[in-house]
Amino acid sequence: MTNADQRVERLAEKLQALADRSAGEGGVKGKLAQPLADDAQFVRKLKPSLIKARARGDAPTDESPGEGRVAPSSPQLGKRPKAKKKRSGGGPNPWLVVGVCVAAGIAAAKWIDWRGHAHPRN
Repeated sequence: MTNADQRVERLAEKLQALADRSAGEGGVKGKLAQPLADDAQFVRKLKPSLIKARARGDAPTDESPGEGRVAPSSPQLGKRPKAKKKRSGGGPNPWLVVGVCVAAGIAAAKWIDWRGHAHPRN
């Protein structure tokens, strides 16, 4: 593929991306999505190497004009079923573990402090 072919292909990709983005929007942008997709397909036919091949008679010249493809504006599938939770390797809620540890720490500190008052060292 020559440099000029690559540039034409990049332009066609940009037109197709613009058509796909505008297909999801309403109003004028949504209505212009299909013509933009058609233009992207037409621009791909304007590659210099293809023009040379058609001029030499190596490529067909009687192709019918096709319609470009536009991405659908919304998902085409129904809702997905919820995945079942796997219980293997799981454990207790980490916040519950932290809460129990904090409560145990406070209880231990209070018990140590209480025992310290029972037997003073002076």
